[in-house]
Amino acid sequence: MKVLFIKNRNHLYLFSILIGISLILMSIFFIYNSPSYAVEFAKNSFFNIDVTISLNDIEKSDEKKAYLTFDDGPTTKATGNILDILKEENVKATFFVVGKHVKEHPELVKREYEEGHYIANHGYNHNNKILYKNMDSFKNEIISTDAEISKAIGVDNYCSHIFRFPNGYMSHIYTSQKKDALGVLSSLNYVYVDWNCLNRDSEKKYSDYQLLNNLKKTSKNKGTLIILMHDTADVNKTYTVLKSSISYLKSQGYEFRNFYDLINNQF
Repeated sequence: MKVLFIKNRNHLYLFSILIGISLILMSIFFIYNSPSYAVEFAKNSFFNIDVTISLNDIEKSDEKKAYLTFDDGPTTKATGNILDILKEENVKATFFVVGKHVKEHPELVKREYEEGHYIANHGYNHNNKILYKNMDSFKNEIISTDAEISKAIGVDNYCSHIFRFPNGYMSHIYTSQKKDALGVLSSLNYVYVDWNCLNRDSEKKYSDYQLLNNLKKTSKNKGTLIILMHDTADVNKTYTVLKSSISYLKSQGYEFRNFYDLINNQF
């Protein structure tokens, strides 16, 4: 009887270990398959995890969510028109702003913020030679942009926590510098995000019909979309097709979100 009791206790101990291991594996699985937790894991992990996990994991989700993102603004020619349409359509977006343009047009950034859009960081100059001169320069570009955003929206020590590399991390330029920059982003409690859908508005050669068709093609058979658009003065067709783009995505069952839904941080 005594021997049987010891065996059962050993079995119970072994069973407890197996349960513990199972819970750990389930947690890891959940982290890598949940968009919001993937972000928090990349931001706050005690492990030496490359921040390339970041927001790009949400692209793997089958949920039909659309994240509209606008790069390179703000500008007086495009940003206000885009904001008018977003307000009319009751859609929240994310603006990857350039620091020097924020300084020029703080009222537009303040409007973006007050109307519930996410203000993210796209560097100060949008000039790769300056951005990648060295890692101190890279860090200064991010900090200086956040400082301009802070002044524009009236929030002390603003940090967006989200950066988009000019031309995207996925581009085949400055690859070694971008790898080094990941460590700087991590030290600043930042993650980066690219995109998986675009209308190619920055190429400045497409008609309104072609821009919408580009969006349709690059969104085909995808769940969650991170959509790249621009609100620069020289890319003036974005807002002319924005309403039809939103209508199309809604017709396909997409729900619009911005990165406030993923970054659980109070500014």
